[in-house]
Formats: sequence, structure tokens, C-alpha cells
Amino acid sequence: MPSIYSSEYQLVITALRSARRDKGMTQAQLAKALGKPQSFIAKVENGERRLDVIEFAHIAHLLSLDPADVLKMALSQK
Repeated sequence: MPSIYSSEYQLVITALRSARRDKGMTQAQLAKALGKPQSFIAKVENGERRLDVIEFAHIAHLLSLDPADVLKMALSQK
């Protein structure tokens, strides 16, 4: 199934997923911290649901990432 999302967006999601795993955090733990069901994180990571900017910022914060740094990294890869 081809993605409708840009390569930059895919890099952002990959960075968030990697940071979550590096912290030893499960999808369920991250979802709970956001007040969302685990399926929310699964759908984001699998490309079934797109994050809005505020959701992205909240997730980055919970993963101890600077949202600006994540975006700079994604945009510099183009």
C-alpha cells in the first residue's frame, strides 16, 4: 500500500517511533500519557492516521525531543 504522506513526514514518524523505542516506552504507555487509546499511536506509526501539529508537539515533548529539531532533521534530508 503506497503512502499518501511525504518523505519528510515519514522521517518525522520514524524519528518519533525510534525515540519511543529508545526510551523503552510501549505504544500503550505513550498513548496513556497522551490520554489516547493505544490504537492512536499504532495508527500514527503505521501511517493510517496523520498527526496534527499540536499532537506532534505533545508526542515530541513526551519523548524528550525538541519538535523544531525533528522538523529540521526531516527537512534537511530532502
